[in-house]
Amino acid sequence: TIIPALAIPLSLIGTFAGMSIFNYSVDNLSLMALTIAVGFVVDDAIVMLENIYRHIEDGMDPLEASLVGSSEIGFTIISMSLSLCAVFIPLLLMGGIIGRLFHEFAVTVCIAILLSGVVSLTLTPMMCSRFLKHHGTEHGPLYRWIEGGFKSMSDFYERTLDIALTWQRTVFAIFVITVISSGVLYVLIPKGFFPQQDIGSIQVNTEAAQDVSFAEMVKRQDLVRQVLASDPDIAKLGTNLGSGGNNPRAMNSGQMQVMLKDREHRKASAEEIMNRLKPKLAQVEGIRTFMQANQDINIGARGSKTQYQYTLQDVDTNELTDFSDKLLTKLSALPQLRDVTTDHQSGATTATLTIDRDQAARFGIQPQLIDDTLYDAFGERQAGQYFTQINTYKIIIEVLPEMQGDLRTLDKIFVKSPTSGNQIPLSTFVKLDTRPTSSLAVNHQGQFPAITISFNLAPGVALGEAVDAINKAQSDLGMPSTMNGTFQGTAKAFQDSLASQPYLVAAAILAVYIILGMLYESYIYPLAILSTLPSAGVGALLILMVAHYDLSVIALVGVILLIGLVKKNGIMMVDFAIKEQRENNATPFQAIRSACLMRFRPIMMTSMAALLGGVPLVIASGPGSELRRPLGLAMVGGLIVSQALTLYTTPVVFLYLERLRERVQRKPVHQGSTDSAHSPAE
Repeated sequence: TIIPALAIPLSLIGTFAGMSIFNYSVDNLSLMALTIAVGFVVDDAIVMLENIYRHIEDGMDPLEASLVGSSEIGFTIISMSLSLCAVFIPLLLMGGIIGRLFHEFAVTVCIAILLSGVVSLTLTPMMCSRFLKHHGTEHGPLYRWIEGGFKSMSDFYERTLDIALTWQRTVFAIFVITVISSGVLYVLIPKGFFPQQDIGSIQVNTEAAQDVSFAEMVKRQDLVRQVLASDPDIAKLGTNLGSGGNNPRAMNSGQMQVMLKDREHRKASAEEIMNRLKPKLAQVEGIRTFMQANQDINIGARGSKTQYQYTLQDVDTNELTDFSDKLLTKLSALPQLRDVTTDHQSGATTATLTIDRDQAARFGIQPQLIDDTLYDAFGERQAGQYFTQINTYKIIIEVLPEMQGDLRTLDKIFVKSPTSGNQIPLSTFVKLDTRPTSSLAVNHQGQFPAITISFNLAPGVALGEAVDAINKAQSDLGMPSTMNGTFQGTAKAFQDSLASQPYLVAAAILAVYIILGMLYESYIYPLAILSTLPSAGVGALLILMVAHYDLSVIALVGVILLIGLVKKNGIMMVDFAIKEQRENNATPFQAIRSACLMRFRPIMMTSMAALLGGVPLVIASGPGSELRRPLGLAMVGGLIVSQALTLYTTPVVFLYLERLRERVQRKPVHQGSTDSAHSPAE
């Protein structure tokens, strides 16, 4: 046990050295790569140890057994390591935000895989030759109990394998069903981007009436703060109003950053806290509240009150406003969306002062003097400073605060005439016009006026479902030809990743096929090895659906990783069968049957090691664990189903491909005695 276990620290320490060369740090992605690497860096060493120990149990000297066993299994280990690295080639070459995110993940995993292969080909056989020995027939009770259980499992597999090889057409039909099922499940499973996380903070955005005064906004914002502060799971919060930071906001909006207590000190998740706060916040009059849980991974977009954005652009602002209002109403009624809102605000009344320049000129009053007078009244101009021994006080000119929100105040303002020195009422040469509506701000994107509609997802709804619903709603309304509608930020990145998902999986499979084809110098044998993939896909997609997870980018990485993991079983069976055919002149039936039984133990050991390597990702509960859980679920589900099916389907696929190869080469099909005995049932 110690000999293969040493591959773990050596591979990981070497991986740290490789990460240092590439200037990588231990972050969420590289640590996730190291976590899952623990499960399969030991695989190569297990395969090497098991093959060497098999010869030692047959009576061979440990040194000789190490030489013979390592030479037998060396090519298999090289095939497994290179083909596992090959699945990450598409991720390494992938562009865009997803490619930049997972480049570090892919490189870290590949370094660990290659180092584990080197350790297994060098250190493992050396230690086997020095420390292993034949124990004879004397074993302790624990060994006999464990070995007895495994012997029962092996005998059961032998009996069921013979049944599978007898009913080859039935087993092949099951294989075809798994191929079809994997495609159907891919279509049916909801598509997402990144899982929603609970990192202990919530962003709260507030919005009041567009003509609200600053003083009134402060009062209403404070009422929201009081509701939030009363929640027992909230540790602290900060608040600000109006424009600030990189996201300009109108004066009728505010923002709060809410920090939750540590996970061990609260029972509710961030989502549950938001759900119980919504009814309380809805009772606060005169202000709307929008909440979203902060995420580790945020993809840039215009600041919005909710998490996802859809932006409309048009050169005609009237057409843009009209259609955005219709779309906002349509989207607000969709069951897939929550908290639908817009950044367009055109319901505020605006006071416009128009100067009668001829009338003002009679008094010698210039427009600049009028501007200065208005700024003195409403702009908080600093007129001077008053100094004491311990402090400094600024002197501010302004009208009384209670008069600042009253239009009648303009009738009480006078401007001093430079020519006569008399105080002239402002109303003498200024006309007041109150327009019914005006946009508080006009946002632009790409130099065109733009309106962004933002939204959150309803509970249990994947981002892909929301995107489809929005596209359908926009199509039903009939968007004008001069208008352009696009998703922004996370939703846009999701669309790009969704379009590339099938190509990414296909590229990973093709890369593995090319590598295996080069190693085995055959078109047929790689297909037999890759027959392990459909069942793994079925298992991964099924467990995600049962656990109510969508097919996110993280889960997709788990599926791609499965391509490299489950084909190890096929390599061990097919590689041994090829050697049996070449060295012992065995028939394909005899060769694959012998390979399945001989490789059953290392297949079970390596699969369990990889499966248990994904368990920590599944059961983790710390901050940000939601981001890694889909990867662990995909690995565990895929390995379980693949292990149960490929032990029977891969031998049958191998036999069918052997018959196809012989027909192509126009050679007679050789049937062994055992194969002939089973042929009537087939």
